[in-house]
Amino acid sequence: MSTPTTPPPPRPGGAGQVALKERREVPAAPPGVPQSPLEAASRRSRWGVALVIVVALLWTLVPLVWMLMSSFKNRKDVTAGTPQVVFSPTLQNYRNLFTGSNNLTPYIWHSVLAAGISAVLAVGLGALAGYGLARTQMRGKRHLAFWIISTRMAPIAAVVVPLFLIFRGLGLIDSIPGLVLAYLTFNLPFAIWLMSAFFADVPPSLEESALVSGCTRWQAFRTVVLPLTKSGLVTTFVLCLVFAWNDYAFAVVFSGPNSQTLPIAASQLVTQTGIDWGQLTAIGTIVVVPMMLAGLAVRRWLVTGLTLGAVTGE
Repeated sequence: MSTPTTPPPPRPGGAGQVALKERREVPAAPPGVPQSPLEAASRRSRWGVALVIVVALLWTLVPLVWMLMSSFKNRKDVTAGTPQVVFSPTLQNYRNLFTGSNNLTPYIWHSVLAAGISAVLAVGLGALAGYGLARTQMRGKRHLAFWIISTRMAPIAAVVVPLFLIFRGLGLIDSIPGLVLAYLTFNLPFAIWLMSAFFADVPPSLEESALVSGCTRWQAFRTVVLPLTKSGLVTTFVLCLVFAWNDYAFAVVFSGPNSQTLPIAASQLVTQTGIDWGQLTAIGTIVVVPMMLAGLAVRRWLVTGLTLGAVTGE
């Protein structure tokens, strides 16, 4: 009966020790001196990317920070010839927005209803249509998808007059349902196109397994496909909500005293007698902050959705 033997240790000067010795004896480059031109180019590219990011952040954040600061300034500080960075903050601009004839509460309620309902409908209908577009194999499928998204590319001025005539005949002018339908004309094609891309990334074998297990097509869609495309649903909802919340062109044409939204309220502060910059920046803050908070709250799903990474494999 043979006994197990352990392999002998490597001999001095063996291949393994030579390779290890060579790895250990690689001299490190002096601090501040690149090891090769490739490393120098990589370092320059990193500095270039950092510079672009800093410029983009300044371009984006400085106006928002200045608007937020101006909303807490009094009239004298807002209109001063020299920008006032140090000032005594006041809430008077926000008080003026919710008192007297400038009460902003109805405008906020109209914006929440019109934008929220249109975003929910766009996601629901867009998910159904996008799933059908992603799973249907037919001739001219790409042309159909391009036609759907091309309706979103059309300029608003080209569709305002026909929609106004239709809405006037249906009695939808100056109503929340009219604004919801107007927002859907642009949000729904975008939702269909975006959701079809997410559904195309879901392996069909997952649905086939559910169908073999006894599920109907609707049950497979609801219990298998939708949970896998949660990031797409959240991304589509947030983007549609932002588009509708910030809309001015449709709101100024189809809304009235009973359905005016926040962008309309902001435009009413620009009059022939002057501009109330304090209240205008306060309204701008009220318009921007909810959408920023919504984006931050769902940033995990939003980033995943924008990269179209719903499913990476089976």
